[in-house]
Amino acid sequence: MIVFDCDGTLVDSQHSIVAIMTRAFLENGRPQPHGHHIRRQVGLNLELAISRLVPDGTRDDVWKLASSYRSIAKELRLSGAIDEPLFAGIRELIEALNAPGHFLAVATGKALVGLRHTLATHALTERFHSLQTADRCRGKPDPEMVLNAMSETAVEPENTFVVGDTTFDMEMARAAGATAIGVAWGYHDPVDLRRAGARDVIERPLDLLQQL
Repeated sequence: MIVFDCDGTLVDSQHSIVAIMTRAFLENGRPQPHGHHIRRQVGLNLELAISRLVPDGTRDDVWKLASSYRSIAKELRLSGAIDEPLFAGIRELIEALNAPGHFLAVATGKALVGLRHTLATHALTERFHSLQTADRCRGKPDPEMVLNAMSETAVEPENTFVVGDTTFDMEMARAAGATAIGVAWGYHDPVDLRRAGARDVIERPLDLLQQL
């Protein structure tokens, strides 16, 4: 089974995420976080990501910012204004993996409604056998999402690959006993991915086929 991260691995959603987060901070009268710092939190569940952006904030501050973020994201989804293009080569990789015996899953910091919207936008919903999201599971780097995906597909850890662009993905894979594969086109540096436990870091999506 191949468990993919979504943001920074399947789709390049950084511009939408940064724009939504920036607007949420402005609406709550908070100083705008730098885009680099926002991208570094992509993959974590929303509350944890925000708490890392406002280390001096209270739980109420985090709750208000998260509520604003979700409201803005919903508004943009409904208006078709969220920009999340597939990375070059991802569609070809998913099609190449569409074969008997290959189970595909997603483990993401997105909520389920957001993930379903992203996959539907790119006509990829039917390609995945398991969808694991931060509003239904403990967030990365906790292994629960990968463990759930393995349970749903009856695949053992030694036959499970986790493909992602962040150290959170690599740590999650290792905690679940799966093989961690980093991608070089996402939001964390390849050096950091290797330090976090990536067996390898691929430069292009179709390079994954060699790893399998």
